Amino acid sequence: MKVLVIGGGGREHAIVWKLAHSKRVDKIFCCPGNAGIAEHAECIDLPVNDFGALLDFVRYEWIDLTIVGPEEPLARGIADAFRKQGRNIFGPGADAARLEASKSFSKDFMRRYGIPTAEYKVFNSYVHAEDYVRLKGGPIVIKADGLAAGKGVVVAKTPEEAGTALRHMMKDRAFGDAGEKVVVEECLQGEEASFMAFTDGKTIVPLASSQDHKRVFDNDEGPNTGGMGAYSPAPVLTQELQDLTMEKVMKPFLNGIKAEQMDYRGVIYAGLMIKDGGLKVLEFNVRLGDPETQAVLPRLDTDFFEIALAVSEGRLSEMLVNWKPGASVAVVAASGGYPGKYDKGKPISGLEKAAKMDDVVVFHSGTAFEDSKTVTAGGRVLAVTALGPDIESARDQAYKAITGIKFDGMHYRKDIAAKALPHKSH
Repeated sequence: MKVLVIGGGGREHAIVWKLAHSKRVDKIFCCPGNAGIAEHAECIDLPVNDFGALLDFVRYEWIDLTIVGPEEPLARGIADAFRKQGRNIFGPGADAARLEASKSFSKDFMRRYGIPTAEYKVFNSYVHAEDYVRLKGGPIVIKADGLAAGKGVVVAKTPEEAGTALRHMMKDRAFGDAGEKVVVEECLQGEEASFMAFTDGKTIVPLASSQDHKRVFDNDEGPNTGGMGAYSPAPVLTQELQDLTMEKVMKPFLNGIKAEQMDYRGVIYAGLMIKDGGLKVLEFNVRLGDPETQAVLPRLDTDFFEIALAVSEGRLSEMLVNWKPGASVAVVAASGGYPGKYDKGKPISGLEKAAKMDDVVVFHSGTAFEDSKTVTAGGRVLAVTALGPDIESARDQAYKAITGIKFDGMHYRKDIAAKALPHKSH
């Protein structure tokens, strides 16, 4: 079987790496890929939003399944274009992808189907939004309505901070059209966790639980990023809370997509806020999380290709999805200055040594080849994932591996998964 993976980040490297372990996969292509992905897949240089060119490639190469990593091609309708041509693709249609592509659509969907979420109001007038924020006071959350690469959410402690965020989004157009409309919502307190599930629109099967670290610095300080590390399982998501999430979030979600006749074959991801045994949904994503995927997929014991094919063909109910016991921890190494401005083209050393360590995988996200050297090519450069019998041993191994990797300006958090440790080891 031949597979095409769309995307070029750490999540896609984890997907490609997992597919390379499948007995049924003979050849993997990735568009556009990166330096790490190139070890397992043939990287092709086609625009990810040129669906015509991608379909020509899929026909020419007789590709059996396409798996979409990032949200943008999904929001633009890649799955619809492929299915119209009778091609298997893992990812929801554009209609369903609005659950991530439009925060206001997503919040209204949750309200319609009784999914617990924070109180909110939607504004397309800067003046009205500012008045509302002043009235409500802080802390308050400001979200750009459209896609902003994980950076369009500001938790404002004061009305002044909220006003600055509104100006940034709506007047300075920091995120372009994505900030034309904003969602202003109550600030929820508690602990965040990521709940991902496979669905073919009829059946829903949860993935192993995980938790990521959004802020750039230790102790959850500094600006939000795409994610600085993740671990699985997440102790905060007890079995009881996982059952509650299936009951209160995933079942109503499934009812909603059926009622609205959305073509949903892929992964649904609910960002949860957990407090006092209850939960609320912060947001939906319509694809695997990054960096959660780098922590979760290495723990998957069932052939990922088989699952993805079953999902795309609408027969997920036939699959038994099993997980390896133990734990995994993924630590992200970022370029100096990220999530702000950063330099590219810094040579990376120590990759081979880290890759040779037991139970360690290095997933590339922002890397490229230059003069036969691997160099930095993005904000988040790579994630070092380690497996272990428990969080503590996986974490020790991940940090042991990452200390051997070097590039100019390299930055990583030293406290990934620390809150999941038994208290004695703090």
